[in-house]
Amino acid sequence: MELVGKAARIRLFNFSTPQMRAFHMSWLAFFLCFFAWFGIAPLMKVVREEMALTQSQIGWLVIGSVAITVIARLLIGWLCDRIGPRLAYTWLLLLGSLPVMGIGLAHDFQTFLIFRLLIGIVGAAFVITQYHTSVMFAPNVVGTANATTAGWGNLGGGVTQLVMPIVLGILTVGAYVPFTDIRFLPGLGLSDAAGWRVAMVIAGAMCALVGIAYYYLTQDAPEGNYRELRAAGRLAPKQSVKGSFRAAARDRRVWALFVVYGACFGIELTVNNVLALYFIDYFAFFDSMSAVQAVQWAGAAAMLFGLMNVFARTLGGACGDLFGRRWGLSGRVRWLFIALFAEGLALMFFSQMSVLAAAIPALIVFSLFVQMSEGATYSVVPFVNKKALGSVAGIVGAGGNAGAVAAGFLFRGSIPWPTAFLVLGALVTASAFLAFAVRFNEATEIEERAALEAARAGRQAGLGDVRPAAAAG
Repeated sequence: MELVGKAARIRLFNFSTPQMRAFHMSWLAFFLCFFAWFGIAPLMKVVREEMALTQSQIGWLVIGSVAITVIARLLIGWLCDRIGPRLAYTWLLLLGSLPVMGIGLAHDFQTFLIFRLLIGIVGAAFVITQYHTSVMFAPNVVGTANATTAGWGNLGGGVTQLVMPIVLGILTVGAYVPFTDIRFLPGLGLSDAAGWRVAMVIAGAMCALVGIAYYYLTQDAPEGNYRELRAAGRLAPKQSVKGSFRAAARDRRVWALFVVYGACFGIELTVNNVLALYFIDYFAFFDSMSAVQAVQWAGAAAMLFGLMNVFARTLGGACGDLFGRRWGLSGRVRWLFIALFAEGLALMFFSQMSVLAAAIPALIVFSLFVQMSEGATYSVVPFVNKKALGSVAGIVGAGGNAGAVAAGFLFRGSIPWPTAFLVLGALVTASAFLAFAVRFNEATEIEERAALEAARAGRQAGLGDVRPAAAAG
């Protein structure tokens, strides 16, 4: 898809243009979806004690939280091509907020698993975020725009590790300063069982509010919404979208990126799900603490993994743009291989840490590369098939969750979790070589070089966007 008016630069403090409103609203919406999606993860020690969950059941919950997202991401990309990202995001946020709030009704493992499965629907938000920025930004900055919005959205997975235990503390016995015995806020006196339920209702309500805001503050494309553009004959009709998923699914490059994204974003999802419990169960530092204190402190440590999203995914996308400017589309692919290979090595190194003081620096290095790999992947995605952008983004995005589902089986068996991380690191390192299966023909390289030069010329002339002579559907 080619649309006129794509922004050739990112003006972070500009909220007046449709491109930058889409930029800021898409990362904010994804942030809250991620926050709600993994809001229960740092509270699992309390849930585990209340419901007497086994390690196998915990493993099934890890798998369930990401399983339905595979299907949701496949469908949401196709839906974006049909109705546009604005309506797709609005409905996803409103409907997805229901199971987030509803999980408070769970009373045993079976009902908890059902709600945990349904909450995974909000994970499809990632595809809409990448789709919306891809149609709003020109080739010279699209990798950076995609990586930044996704990275700042993924940050919700780190922030929730810190904030949800604090919310639980406020609702129950009080909130403690991480790694100290200082209580800085008193508690409201709820039981632990009531506290985690109310905390999830708060997270779901925030998603619903942002869904309403997305409808009123954004538009589908630089020059308007899909419905109006189609009515004016400036965008291909819905009927032309029917074959877009089939075209994307027949492209081997898409499935190579599917596996690659499973090896980076899939690993991030898995780590978000298990990291707080991993710290509590495998590091002696937490042994003498009460349940709420251990949850708060382990959450603070786990937050560091997600906190790297402030810049790491952006760095991965920016490096993809840099390699693309220097070596074309093949340069973007080379950078993807480098980032993913380094991620695998870093994960194996982290798996061997047994002391918290050593594990945290190793975790930060691993986090840097896993998120740069994600940014590198989506610096390639917009160029694979522009006429089926939503379907390509959806299939590749679904690969992240498919990877998380596969990784989850390692955490439901009897093998120690450090061994599970070591195995995952080896698999990630091997999967890096699949990046070289993503190739572009010379005609595509020439076309993208021309588009890049147009974007550069527009930027140097002080223009905020790129306006080709005609728009193609």
